[in-house]
Amino acid sequence: MFFSKAGVYEAAGLYSIGHFVLFIITIIGVIIALNLTKTKKHEEIRKIIQIIAIFLWVLEIIKILFNIAIGNEKNPNTFIPLYYCSIILYAAMFSGFSEGWLRHTGDVFIATGGIVGGIAFICCPTTSLPMYPAFHYISIQSFVFHGIMIYLGILLNVTEYIELEKNDIKYYFSLVGIICIISLLYNNVADSNLMFVSKNYPGTPIEIIYNITGKTFTAWMIAIQCTAPFYIIMGIKELINIKNVKK
Repeated sequence: MFFSKAGVYEAAGLYSIGHFVLFIITIIGVIIALNLTKTKKHEEIRKIIQIIAIFLWVLEIIKILFNIAIGNEKNPNTFIPLYYCSIILYAAMFSGFSEGWLRHTGDVFIATGGIVGGIAFICCPTTSLPMYPAFHYISIQSFVFHGIMIYLGILLNVTEYIELEKNDIKYYFSLVGIICIISLLYNNVADSNLMFVSKNYPGTPIEIIYNITGKTFTAWMIAIQCTAPFYIIMGIKELINIKNVKK
């Protein structure tokens, strides 16, 4: 069952007992990991980022090979790492193994998009639990993957590994925007929906945006992904700072 094809066993489904169990395990894992590392020095945190960057790519490669093995090679939506949460793969490599503006770009995405993307997924895992059982490789891999995103993003904030500034939107926007453009170009050739910028995704919040925006859907999806997560985290940080000042 752990490596079965979709449809062989009954899927867990959204907001099922299986979803609840994986959600709780993920949250507990994030809390434990943060408690173990929140006092680490910046040099140690960068080593953590490097290890995680490699680990995430190992998880992703196994996922790609699995999808090819079960016959999904003609469906790029199932395995090509060009979705919003896939950006952590590139951001972690930039953060852990590069310097200068490229490293900062990785840090900015991890500290903003990593948190928002990770939380959004574990609350609504539409790319795994509707097709697979809770204790299937794809399901577990996706919760581990997104749990790590949340952990790493919070870690960079609570340890002040990066001091986010409003001007950092240019780094966030550039990285996400480039991935959106690459995905859009590929979608036009392969009739895929990478980054969810080309088609509706029924049964998800994306459908709401699709129904409201109509022909401007692609532009809105790109604009939202290139801005909203960054400003959500910046807004939360400002609220926390205001509360701390009042105390």
